[in-house]
Amino acid sequence: MPTVPFQVLYEDNHVLVVNKPSGVLVQGDETGDIPLSELAKDYLREKYQKPGNVFVGVVHRLDRPVSGVVLLAKTSKALSRLNEQFRLHKTKKTYWALTQRAPQPQEGTLVHWLVKDATRNVTKALTAEKPGSQRAELSYTLLSGSQGKFLVEVRPVTGRPHQIRVQLASLKCPILGDVKYGASEPLPNKSICLHARELGFEHPVLKTWVTVQAPPPALPVWQPFQP
Repeated sequence: MPTVPFQVLYEDNHVLVVNKPSGVLVQGDETGDIPLSELAKDYLREKYQKPGNVFVGVVHRLDRPVSGVVLLAKTSKALSRLNEQFRLHKTKKTYWALTQRAPQPQEGTLVHWLVKDATRNVTKALTAEKPGSQRAELSYTLLSGSQGKFLVEVRPVTGRPHQIRVQLASLKCPILGDVKYGASEPLPNKSICLHARELGFEHPVLKTWVTVQAPPPALPVWQPFQP
């Protein structure tokens, strides 16, 4: 088996689901760093001894400093069907976030209108709609607290850029390490404590419901919250 910088959580002829470490891009950008999509192609080439081109379709993304479940398509048919599921919000996504404060109230639903500043790569959360803004909705629950850190489960309804990060920050609960959105200090490895914990989707070919979980990073900050 090839050595790869991610954990394979589920794989068949149609899809590949991996646990992405923080710091890895999902898709290539101007940095030129090798993205997850290319690392997945290398993994498939080596595992199946396939020379030449290998198809890997990116269905959704996680921000670079975020870890957790990423679903990739191994065929163009699977990609188009999964893209449609994400577009229609038919998937079920659960994130874990470690925050600096306990949210008040301890559970609830947040609705904002987000405006992205592309030049600074930051998103603002507004309480009212304005031209060019995108509606963002999530629900959250405080699960536990330990050593001044709080584990919050987040279930996004929409999938906007930086949505969970800016919406939790609007509660005055910035995610640990996320200095862009109000955290007091960065983490040593420049990650943020946001983890895509679980993804549920309809298999693009078998039509069965698939639920995949990713263990949180094996880092000291996550240690008290390992399942």
